Amino acid sequence: MTDIAAYLAASAAAATALVVRPGAAAVERAARVVADSLAEGGQVLFCGNGGSAADAQHLAAELVGRLARERPAYRAVALTTDTSVLTAVANDYGYADVFARQVQALGRRGDVLVAISTSGRSENVLRAAAAAKQAGLAVIALLGPGHSPLDASADVALHVDGEMAGLIQQGHIAVGHALCMWVEARLAGSR
Repeated sequence: MTDIAAYLAASAAAATALVVRPGAAAVERAARVVADSLAEGGQVLFCGNGGSAADAQHLAAELVGRLARERPAYRAVALTTDTSVLTAVANDYGYADVFARQVQALGRRGDVLVAISTSGRSENVLRAAAAAKQAGLAVIALLGPGHSPLDASADVALHVDGEMAGLIQQGHIAVGHALCMWVEARLAGSR
């Protein structure tokens, strides 16, 4: 897509579509999982590749810092940020295990993994979700429009419609912000 006006129109349409898919009820289900974990002393782990790695870092920062209100810091970690761990695991085990190995080391029963993948087919994200399920973590998946292998591991699968990865990632951030704002309000006693 090289026409700026057409891209912006597609972006606006993708944003508007979030009200229907994944929809507020699905995002609230995911937000409840996160809020319940944090309220019980759990943590939220995030993973994804490329733009989804950036989204993982962005959303972890919203929970550790703040998004919409002054409140205590919440326990959240982007598994995409420790270059020594990423390169050591990739070298010793293979890139497909870079997130699963961290889930095994850091994740505990009652924690949450937010797995972000526009395709839902990234092997390292799939392995992270499998490791999370094995360890007793809940899995929330931020996905593109199509059904994918990641759906099978997700407790809540949040599908975002879009014709290209950038539009899907835009939706992931909007959904992630809605989730984080709901969590802040819930843990502050406003919900």
